[in-house]
Amino acid sequence: MGARPQRTGSRIHDISVLVDNGFPVWPGDPPVHLELGSSIASGDSYNLSRLGSVGLHTGTHVDAPNHFLAEGKTVDQIPLDALIGPARVCSLPAVECVTQANLEQLSLTGCERVLLKTRNSEQPWATQAFKTEYVYLAPDGAQYLANLGVRLVGTDYLSVGQYGDGTADTHCILLSKGVVLLEGLNLSQIEPGDYQLVALPWRVAAGDGAPARAVLIELD
Repeated sequence: MGARPQRTGSRIHDISVLVDNGFPVWPGDPPVHLELGSSIASGDSYNLSRLGSVGLHTGTHVDAPNHFLAEGKTVDQIPLDALIGPARVCSLPAVECVTQANLEQLSLTGCERVLLKTRNSEQPWATQAFKTEYVYLAPDGAQYLANLGVRLVGTDYLSVGQYGDGTADTHCILLSKGVVLLEGLNLSQIEPGDYQLVALPWRVAAGDGAPARAVLIELD
């Protein structure tokens, strides 16, 4: 039996944020409460931690269409091939929001998964208090991506849409087209370019979203 072929120069980048007590959550969501229930150091035979009540949109997470659409697919119904495959990281460091005009300057034709790296990634937001003035995707930018046939959009803060947007236009435009949203990414150490994305959310029954572990695979 011959030796297995080896991939050379491959690197795996974890683009999930580290969730711990004090992690910023969307206003109104339950705070993260992680505690050690059993401890070897305290004489127990094993370590066993407990994660208290936590929102499904905590940390790096997936939004399912059902998040804003009553008849939309839930997170356990999202096709896995939308969450695994080629992805392009696009750097937009100097914008306050990502518009259609911004996106038209990029080469996105044929891209199925687009991850937006903005000035959000310039600060360790996962260890700071929640901020309302983050960079978001404008509705016209969302419509542009939907029209291109993009299957997944990723962002480097806890929401793809603007804070205080009562109509949730950006979410609804994308989710109504079946576009999966991957929010709360850590893109601070990621160079723009093409990667292989793997982002698998918890398989929560009828969930409107779920936390996810997301990685980018770089191949030479």
